[in-house]
Amino acid sequence: MPEKKYLTVDVLDDNYELSLADLCRCCSVQADTIIAMVEEGMLSPAGLSPTDWRFSGTALHHVEITLNLQRDLHVNLAGAALALELLEEIEELRCRLRLLGS
Repeated sequence: MPEKKYLTVDVLDDNYELSLADLCRCCSVQADTIIAMVEEGMLSPAGLSPTDWRFSGTALHHVEITLNLQRDLHVNLAGAALALELLEEIEELRCRLRLLGS
């Protein structure tokens, strides 16, 4: 049985910007994959067209989660978008709980 390869990416500072080519290179994916994620609303780049797009460091983490969901659980892009949304909501609720606990 072949060994599974996992994509692991450190989240960069949100002030760090990546071009479409940079993001593709960091995540080892084709531009079509990132474009589909933008169209699905999973990534929100600054800029009007793919040649002008700039992604925040958080986009790396979102792509990593999406690729892992697709590979490990065979989740389609819409399902991965929902999972990302729910994970962000959980993190927001955890932050609120930490603030209330302080």
